Amino acid sequence: MTASVSVGEKKQFVRWFLQSHKMKRRECIWILNYMLSNEDLLEKTHFVEEAHYCPRAMVMSSTESKEIPFRFYKGNLMTADAEKSFHDLRLNPDEDLYVQLNFPNRPPSPLYLLVLEENPYMPKNASITEEDRKIAEGMLEASLSAFQEESVLKQIDEALDANDREKFFELSALLQSIKTLKESESD
Repeated sequence: MTASVSVGEKKQFVRWFLQSHKMKRRECIWILNYMLSNEDLLEKTHFVEEAHYCPRAMVMSSTESKEIPFRFYKGNLMTADAEKSFHDLRLNPDEDLYVQLNFPNRPPSPLYLLVLEENPYMPKNASITEEDRKIAEGMLEASLSAFQEESVLKQIDEALDANDREKFFELSALLQSIKTLKESESD
């Protein structure tokens, strides 16, 4: 599992989440507020993706999400009854709870990324979705493009320092073509 997330960070995230998103089921708001008021429970709560693989998990969705409104998993049992899950939270405060929140997350919120932990129960053979692959490729292309641009700008500075007009014009044309290519790809 990744480094431990503090209760303070979890509280900050849950407060932000409740202020920023409306839930499909009002019981989800009650549960998240209960977590805020119970530090021991929040200590045992882990925000993960694909929580249904975990032995004790809760999946909650905002109104903007196309996912299921609410699910609670415990062992081999699954229920959409939020009251039963709330009862389980109160009776078993010492058990780890894995929570998946479905909400629009593009670009990812820094607060969410801060509390998101690796799911220790995720099967090793779980595949990466096509959407994840496209996002990763896009981030890689943007990073490479930014690196290229920075490199050319540095070379332009060196050409200016060396008073090399020919190199300066050559690099300026290259920089312009990189920017034009970047603009055409973003359209």
